[in-house]
Amino acid sequence: MEPSKNIYFASDFHLGYPDEEKSREREKLILAWLDEIKPSCGELYLLGDIFDFWFEYKYVAPKGYVRLLAKLAEFVDSGIPVNIFSGNHDLWYGDYLQKEIGATIYNDPLEREYFGKKLLIHHGHALGNYDRGMNFLHVIFSCKFLQWLFRFVPVNWAFGFAHAWSSHNRKVKVYESANYLGDDKEFLLLYAKEILKTKKYDFFIFGHRHVAVDKEIEPGSRYINTGNWIMNTTYAVLNENGLELKSYRGDDEVVH
Repeated sequence: MEPSKNIYFASDFHLGYPDEEKSREREKLILAWLDEIKPSCGELYLLGDIFDFWFEYKYVAPKGYVRLLAKLAEFVDSGIPVNIFSGNHDLWYGDYLQKEIGATIYNDPLEREYFGKKLLIHHGHALGNYDRGMNFLHVIFSCKFLQWLFRFVPVNWAFGFAHAWSSHNRKVKVYESANYLGDDKEFLLLYAKEILKTKKYDFFIFGHRHVAVDKEIEPGSRYINTGNWIMNTTYAVLNENGLELKSYRGDDEVVH
């Protein structure tokens, strides 16, 4: 990677939600953003919940999203690494995206160093002991036996159930930036503080919470949450000058 190139981070596109029309509009905005950042991009990280639901069968992958997948393949073909984290909504990746577009898939927290800064990167679900409900669901959904059983459910039923479950969750949650729970309750911030007791990172970069956050945890260490693209269209960019959290609306604005 060229030293002058940027590292970009985004998450929680939730393509497929709430319907095909709204998802397609959001996909077009994402593509416009990707076209804009491509000349300056040295590496791209998509931090999970890119799709509102994803499950691969042996010979079948979810239909749709061809524009995004083609654009990501274009990045890889031009020498820009594309890293995709599984989220709690798209936990069940197989090898389709690796083989088809050349992306690298990650499930666990990833350590990286750029421009002399140490990063810990992940979607953000099931980290630490602060979100017990999500931790319980993660254990269930990560069970290989249950994943094997799910393959026997007819495809239309499986995807219909998954999207109905997702829509139900949307009705009982708020996804705007005002949903920050506070420094004493925001569980990914608490997780980052816990990690800092034993290991130093300059940046913790997560998604999952749908809350765009750039907060100093202690001197020299910041918690970054990339927000979402349902409401906020926010992302982070790291370069030799530092890291900024920005909002994309066709032109970029720094999120304060």
